Amino acid sequence: MVKAPLTRLLALVCLACLLPLTASAQTKLRIATEGTNPPFSIIDASGEVTGFDVDIAKALCAKMQTECEIVEQDWDGIVPSLLAKKYDAIVASLNITEDRKNVVAFTKPYYRSPSVFVVRKGFDAKDVSPKALTGKPVGVQTATNHSAFLEDKYHRSIVRLYNTVADAYRDLSAGRVDYVLYDKLAVYDWLKSPEGQCCEIAPTELADEAYFGSGVGIALRKGDDALVKRFNDALDGIVKDGTYAKINAKYFPFPVF
Repeated sequence: MVKAPLTRLLALVCLACLLPLTASAQTKLRIATEGTNPPFSIIDASGEVTGFDVDIAKALCAKMQTECEIVEQDWDGIVPSLLAKKYDAIVASLNITEDRKNVVAFTKPYYRSPSVFVVRKGFDAKDVSPKALTGKPVGVQTATNHSAFLEDKYHRSIVRLYNTVADAYRDLSAGRVDYVLYDKLAVYDWLKSPEGQCCEIAPTELADEAYFGSGVGIALRKGDDALVKRFNDALDGIVKDGTYAKINAKYFPFPVF
């Protein structure tokens, strides 16, 4: 083997120092969440993002022995900003659907939640079929799998789009919409709040995988296969060592995984 001159080796080392690290090799990761979806993500009184998703993200980073920065991102731009490399992963209750899998890579699911309609107490909501909701005002957060479902399946209803689900809840409690469609676990948390005392969950659960997916996963850029594996291995690790169960119990009195 011919040895390269020392000056050439030094040049190659310096060039390597200038090359950007791949996400899988980074010692620090940037992870996006939304911040307006309690109990999964919410801005607390000090301005810090907290919640189930944030706790899971931090636990995964600890298991990977990686420093993480949690980034608050509006829902509409959460996937485009991932693709633009503003952060490395999304932990924001993103349902794994076939349409999204065409755009991003997903880890295995880290929790599951059916979708439900929430209504005011005393409201007859035994039948929530498209026919039964014809002409009825239904609130939903824009740019979500729930809004796509309503616009496709409930086109005879009056579908009202909101920037956040909190805005939809406010109109529901005020009687400006009759129904709001959202994830059951998030609705369950809202119903425990003073504002949620007005309302209850309709008995029918919706589980159309074409819209609601096969669970909730962590989204990454396509091609970041090594980072997907790191997250999957870390998820297995926090389940095995009991960390996941502790986070689960902090937010829900029943298992969500």
